[in-house]
Amino acid sequence: MIYTTRWCPYCIRAKSLLDRKGVVYREVPVDGDAVARQDMAQRAGQTSVPQIWVGEHHIGGCDELYGLEHSGELDPLLG
Repeated sequence: MIYTTRWCPYCIRAKSLLDRKGVVYREVPVDGDAVARQDMAQRAGQTSVPQIWVGEHHIGGCDELYGLEHSGELDPLLG
């Protein structure tokens, strides 16, 4: 699951990585949706986007996602 806004460059970058890896994900846009943004903030403890989960594991944002990719930890987590 990934919470996003339409024009966020970090959201676009995170989705691009997931798309290149062939990951099927649920995108929850929070643009103008106060309820979805509040749900994201409660779950993540953060209000910035993107906020990314793999199953019940909270990854964090784009930098954390790419950090997992560069360390070789992302593929096993996605597996």
